[in-house]
Amino acid sequence: MNPTFKFALAVLIALEISFTSVWVINVVLAVLGLLVILWHRTPLKRVGLLLLVPLIPATALAVAMLMQGRGDNNVHFATVLFTRIYAYVFVGSAATLTTPIQTLVMSLEQNVHVPSKFAYGFLGAFNLMPKIVSEVATIRAAGQMRGQVLHFWSPQLYFKAILASLNWSENLADAMTSHGFVEDAARTHLTVITIKWWDWVLVIVPLLVLQVGLFAVHLP
Repeated sequence: MNPTFKFALAVLIALEISFTSVWVINVVLAVLGLLVILWHRTPLKRVGLLLLVPLIPATALAVAMLMQGRGDNNVHFATVLFTRIYAYVFVGSAATLTTPIQTLVMSLEQNVHVPSKFAYGFLGAFNLMPKIVSEVATIRAAGQMRGQVLHFWSPQLYFKAILASLNWSENLADAMTSHGFVEDAARTHLTVITIKWWDWVLVIVPLLVLQVGLFAVHLP
């Protein structure tokens, strides 16, 4: 499936369930998202995190609704809020965890015509993340050697990391220029990402099925 279409489908589904109060549909979407994630052999540790991490905000929303809500539908709306969080998480994860970030950004550039400077700049920043993590660890180790403990909330830690990032950004810009990157110039691509007819089918059919499901649930 085209990465842009996959991302758009996840966003449209999330918007749809944001304005509905059918917890059954939320559960079905969460289960389908989980099956897609497992089908792509996502590590079980990551799947476990997807199950446990949303439990805190989902439970907090449900408890708040039960405690502060009024009327006879408190349990229903608490269930809706709880299941909606998991629907968001698993539908979004089914789109992001099964698509390499490079492929998604290249698809946005080629198919949606996102500016090349934004696409390549984002990829550059994304690929610098491991280096930033390593730099933070180095800064903390250097501080410990001087008898200074830098916690994750210490301003000095992030100030030094930002200075290093600024230096890397300048080097990245020079590297892109030296490799022939010219803003707004016509570009060729090693991998061409196209939109095929079945990409439209894979977006339209699930949305239609979702509408039918929402309508069927509301039938007496």
